[in-house]
Amino acid sequence: MTYAASPSSASSAASAALSFTALDGLGEVVPGTDLADFLASALAHAEARTGDILVIAQKIVSKAENRFVDLNQVKPSAEANELAALTLKDARLVEVILSESTAVLRTKPNVLIVRHRLGFVMANAGIDRSNVASGHGEDRVLLLPLDPDRSAARLRTALSQRLKLELGIIVSDSFGRPWRNGVVNIALGAAGIPSLIDRRGETDRHQRKLEMTEVAFADAIAAGAGLAMGEAAEGTPAVLVRGARWTAAANDAQTLIRRLSEDLFQ
Repeated sequence: MTYAASPSSASSAASAALSFTALDGLGEVVPGTDLADFLASALAHAEARTGDILVIAQKIVSKAENRFVDLNQVKPSAEANELAALTLKDARLVEVILSESTAVLRTKPNVLIVRHRLGFVMANAGIDRSNVASGHGEDRVLLLPLDPDRSAARLRTALSQRLKLELGIIVSDSFGRPWRNGVVNIALGAAGIPSLIDRRGETDRHQRKLEMTEVAFADAIAAGAGLAMGEAAEGTPAVLVRGARWTAAANDAQTLIRRLSEDLFQ
């Protein structure tokens, strides 16, 4: 995976050899887990160094932040009951989805696409049951973090203090894409790296000026890390990325969300 630009470009990114290493030996995250402590020894064992990027699954961030909801405690609204009938989903789950969303965009049996309160367009507002254990008498689901960019920034600061190095941090989640089958990991939150690299104004190999090119750097790194992380029972929710290079200024993952005024498909 290589990003190249002219030496004078302030927004170039390049890598000679890019590696993705899943961190082994991590336990289970529960509400209140200090993620910096949880990850520090594995990072030290992997000989993490300044300039590496740590990609962590959204799920462990949400678990640590206690973003659980017990569906048995949810009372569906009339709107939730109506959408549940259309989508063939649990009305309690639909109610929680609505609470995390600003708009319902598409519905059909087994499909509920919404605009999440953070701006993501996604199925079920990112609410998930996979790898979520329920206690006695509970039926739990897990919501996205309240603010993934802030979660990434806090973890970066804490790990910097513990390990005396500067990592980039990405909070990732698997995402479906319009017109494409399957899911890939994308960046919900980021800190210490450029999530979006603007290369407009640079020139290509034939000296034509780039007019539209913006590189979703954090999404690209997250997608690669997803291959090492896995999607099922692998139990490897953190991946250390080495070899990525960039000179663009850091910006958070919110810069990756297209403004509504530019959304041609809403």
